[in-house]
Amino acid sequence: MPRKPTRHRRLLPFQPLTFSPFARSVARVATAYLVKHHMREVTQQSAGDEFKEKLKKVDRQSESSEDEEFNGVVQADFAFFDPKPDDFHGVKTLLQSYLDNKLWDLSGFVDLILGQTTVGTVVKLEDDEDNGVFSVITALNLGRYKDHKCITEVKEFLLNICQEKDKIGKLRSLLGDEAHAVGLLVSQRVVNLPPQLLPHLYDALFDEVSWATEDEPTEELRNSFHFKFYIVVSKIYKHKNANQKRLSSSDKDEALVYIKPEDEIFHKLSMWSFLFPLQTQQVATHELKNYQLTGIVMAVKAEDISSFREQLHILIDKS
Repeated sequence: MPRKPTRHRRLLPFQPLTFSPFARSVARVATAYLVKHHMREVTQQSAGDEFKEKLKKVDRQSESSEDEEFNGVVQADFAFFDPKPDDFHGVKTLLQSYLDNKLWDLSGFVDLILGQTTVGTVVKLEDDEDNGVFSVITALNLGRYKDHKCITEVKEFLLNICQEKDKIGKLRSLLGDEAHAVGLLVSQRVVNLPPQLLPHLYDALFDEVSWATEDEPTEELRNSFHFKFYIVVSKIYKHKNANQKRLSSSDKDEALVYIKPEDEIFHKLSMWSFLFPLQTQQVATHELKNYQLTGIVMAVKAEDISSFREQLHILIDKS
């Protein structure tokens, strides 16, 4: 039997998950806004009347929930699949703003992700394998792919956005001499993908990394998955006054709001991290009026991934 659990099927509510009442409020607004626009993009790219109807149902749910709680249940069965060439447009849509507004070889980057089938997963609706992609997750070895234009551009982007003198040398080391042991952890998804899927997604990824160190056909390929470090590039909401004095205890606003719940765990476990300004910003809402969408780069030791997995399971199980 193949080791890879290619499918995971479950009926799940679309319920945003964050860490406080305030953050949950922010997530609901972000969810309604982002999902609505992403679903429309996917609908335009995907074939099949039945699939489009399902997306319209989600779209109506997000629109009607902008001013109310997400208490409804959208009946959708999600499944895990190996990446394949037909997923190109869906994955590219999810990664459109991965490097902010930088013009770079995104198509080449997507090709790398889809070409690495032993490590990596895409999430789709159970009965619509050939249609829209709701999530993609993978880990790309920065040394193995160093000669690809897209990886060179990722490295250049990271070095250009790092303005912290105590971090730039560490970043340059991971992107240079230690790149052969560094995995670029790429995880992009529709904002309101059911959080119950997250532990399974990350378990699948890190299990596949472990299996690849034993199962790949050549020693070179096996060694390429012996990661010592992971680099995570993501986005958070940062309070506009966060660089000033710490927000007072009476201030209900939080300094940072994590769009992806796992990012708070990565942030806590990271060896180092830095924030960077984004050129692309979303339309401001009342809940986000004091916040700015901000980029974050985190470096995490591979030896801490077991702790990450455990904490993510606990977080989701308690939600």
